[in-house]
Amino acid sequence: MTFTSDTRGAGLLGDWLRPGLFWLALAVVASGLFFWNGIEALLVAWQLPEYSHGPLIPVLSLLLFLRQLKEVPVNDGPVQDRWPGIAVLLVALAFGALGNLSGIDDVVAYSLILWVGAILLISFGWNTGKHFWPPVLHLVYMLPLPGVLYFKMSTWLQGVSSELGVFFLRLIDVPVFLEGNIIDLGIYKLHVAEACSGLRYLFPILSFSYIFAVLYRGPMWHKAILLLAAAPITVLMNSVRIAFAGWIANYLGLEYLEGFSHFFEGWVIFIICVLLLFLLAWILLKTRREQISLPDALDLDASGLGTQAARLRLVRASPAMITAALLMVLAATVYTLRPEPVSTMPERSALTLFPTRLDEWRSDGPKFLDPEIAKALAADDYISADFVSPQYNAPVEFFSAFYRDQTQGGVHSPEICLPSAGWEIARLERVDIAPEVGFNQPFMLNRAVIQKGEQRMLAYYWFEQHGRRTAWDFAAKLWLLWDGLTIGRTDGALVRIITPIERGESDADAEARLQDLFLNSVEVLPRFVPGA
Repeated sequence: MTFTSDTRGAGLLGDWLRPGLFWLALAVVASGLFFWNGIEALLVAWQLPEYSHGPLIPVLSLLLFLRQLKEVPVNDGPVQDRWPGIAVLLVALAFGALGNLSGIDDVVAYSLILWVGAILLISFGWNTGKHFWPPVLHLVYMLPLPGVLYFKMSTWLQGVSSELGVFFLRLIDVPVFLEGNIIDLGIYKLHVAEACSGLRYLFPILSFSYIFAVLYRGPMWHKAILLLAAAPITVLMNSVRIAFAGWIANYLGLEYLEGFSHFFEGWVIFIICVLLLFLLAWILLKTRREQISLPDALDLDASGLGTQAARLRLVRASPAMITAALLMVLAATVYTLRPEPVSTMPERSALTLFPTRLDEWRSDGPKFLDPEIAKALAADDYISADFVSPQYNAPVEFFSAFYRDQTQGGVHSPEICLPSAGWEIARLERVDIAPEVGFNQPFMLNRAVIQKGEQRMLAYYWFEQHGRRTAWDFAAKLWLLWDGLTIGRTDGALVRIITPIERGESDADAEARLQDLFLNSVEVLPRFVPGA
């Protein structure tokens, strides 16, 4: 902040009662009300193992800021470049309002970082405040990933960890076979589950490597290597853990595996990754001409941070700060006093009532998913049913999962879950099926051929949202944001229709069967997944 060294007033109490501090405190309190949904979303996310490091991130960012503040002298003169901070504040308010109105709390949480940057620019002015980007950028590590990105990254890391884990097992002569994320040891099978993806280590290690790179005194390319090395180091250690677990299961038995998993799932992996980062930094130092020890290469001077924190009482009541406080009060008041949104979702029938007869197709009724799969799906309603027809020699499965609020999940693409079950996607294309089936309006879906060993299947799947059919999961998220803002709805469903490709059968024959049930099912689907 831009401070004044004027010490006139009623002693220490007078310092803390300065008008500048009042306007800053008012802006902070009002922002807490306006961004509360985002703050609440962070508090919920931080209870998950992957984001349990979250509460430490603001504290570490504050320490980075106070460390940098030592290099900024107290400014007694006027500052003319505070108003760019107001522009950034307006952007933060716009994103926060977008998240609040659409009901997507993660967007509100993301806008908090813009707000922090805006307050620093308003307090210090553009020329000084722009140099505080390291602690502001570090706040990114406290945010939960968007659901779509989380599932894609988790699935990819599961696959990489499984492949590397099996590679290490074969190096130590353990006979093993990998099918998707299932490590087959013959007697035992180990499932590399979502919790084994390494995300719970990756996020805190990324945060640590960021701070490590900031504190490291060395060339920029050294800093870049230290920052980028966090991800491969974490994946490597997670793969070693999986391989070690496979070795224990193979030679000692599954009863010894549980204790090992608990021991290595927490701080042990984190500490080993940290030690590897220190080792990498030591190796980088050996490439420099001048000899310098690792402790000397890290700026660990934490003296005087309390003195810098005490400078808060010297904040100046600038016109920009007053404007920021009034803007936040206005935004908080409008948001707090707004009428509660009324749900506009039309009435729908439960998917358990989905017809068991569709023209010549017959079904014995819905099947129940495995409890673990149902828990991961987290749908408010779902249907899984096999249909058969006397015209065809193979069944077709109809599956749909409905979500009343997709902001808490919902867009969970088969591209993510199928590979983890051992299926490989041999072909995937996003197509407008309307010309093929004679529809007058576009109907976007994914057409996929999947295989596991000699088994092959053909699938259609899409995201059904308020009468709109979307094939791409990221596009579905963007439409979710738009619909939440414009019509106040965040409900929707995933629909998947799949059939086996029989031995000796062409893909075209399988698709004819698939399209037959597709045409019959989409006629009744609006009863269960409401349109616009």
